[in-house]
Amino acid sequence: MMLAGAAAIVGIGATEFSKDSGRSELRLAVEAVRAALADAGLAPSDVDGMVTFSMDSSAEIAVARELGVGDLTYFGRVPHGGGAACGTVLHAAMAVATGVASVVVCYRALNERSGRRFGRVSADAAASSVDNDWVYPMGLVTPAASVAMFARRYMHEFGATSADFGRVAVADRRHAATNPNAWFHGRPITLAEHQESRWIVEPLRLLDCCQESDGAVALVVTSAARAADLPGRPAVVRAAAQGSGPDQFVMHSYYRDELVGLPEMGVVAGQLWSQAGIGPADVAVAVLYDHFTPFVLAQLEELGFCPRGEARHFIADGAIEMGGVLPVNPHGGQLGEAYIHGMNGIAEAVRQIRGTAVNQVDRVEHVLVTAGTGVPTSGLLLGA
Repeated sequence: MMLAGAAAIVGIGATEFSKDSGRSELRLAVEAVRAALADAGLAPSDVDGMVTFSMDSSAEIAVARELGVGDLTYFGRVPHGGGAACGTVLHAAMAVATGVASVVVCYRALNERSGRRFGRVSADAAASSVDNDWVYPMGLVTPAASVAMFARRYMHEFGATSADFGRVAVADRRHAATNPNAWFHGRPITLAEHQESRWIVEPLRLLDCCQESDGAVALVVTSAARAADLPGRPAVVRAAAQGSGPDQFVMHSYYRDELVGLPEMGVVAGQLWSQAGIGPADVAVAVLYDHFTPFVLAQLEELGFCPRGEARHFIADGAIEMGGVLPVNPHGGQLGEAYIHGMNGIAEAVRQIRGTAVNQVDRVEHVLVTAGTGVPTSGLLLGA
């Protein structure tokens, strides 16, 4: 049974994105799922599957109970953080394609600013994983610290500069500035402002790091056949994949022969292009996981949009901005719209396929979405 084309995202829903939601993560999840079902033209009674992140605090049965969902025939969780986002759709699509479930809801809800803040040192994280034993004693105790090590080596190998990273932030914030749902709506930045922002962990500046956000996003997945009978335009899952590379650790691995690549993203890319039968040249817009700007450059390379070490040249003349050869994150990304562990990026991809995005790219047939840059990494190709 082929996965490509068997399932589609037919509903998207979200809460507002804030720094203090004032309500529980369970309530946020229920609000987002209810909105997604309404968008799909479906009722809670239609749902028989649910998928979320292993990190989500809202259990599938709790969300189902609060919504009034009946019997569940499939439910599951995808491990770790942002890399789970596209993985939830992969799991939902597999459940639909195999007949295990007919309508599957994917969701992520978090109070990541007013509640647990991922950017802070956590004693619980130090004790929660054997992998952390290899980095915490050396002081690599936050995501920014881990990515800074990668970024410094990338700069050394390829001649990239802080300004090259800054061009990613400038593009995202420019897109967010025209998106009313973005936290940074109306607040673009210049490259000079990026360069003047304070250091977090050198060579990462404040404006190289994604936001901390409260909010929730939900998606509804069903079969392509059923999607044709629903009121909205579906975003067909042309390809979906997860990936992990050799000697993989959590955020990044320092125990490989090469330190500057993201081989796990290469694993995902190979599956996506193979499943969909297309290549990078066929993609009209990309939604790339932008928790830190250096990894956007590395993803462009691993995905085949440019050779290794050439992403800084690829983006130099506005290629990733609206009107460029590959608009990236038209919603503003996690740097500009909100950090909902990549789920808001999938919602933007659906809007691009529907033709309803605030910053709509012309003639969109395929949208590439990535999630995470560690374990697990995942990706989607959505099509009309």
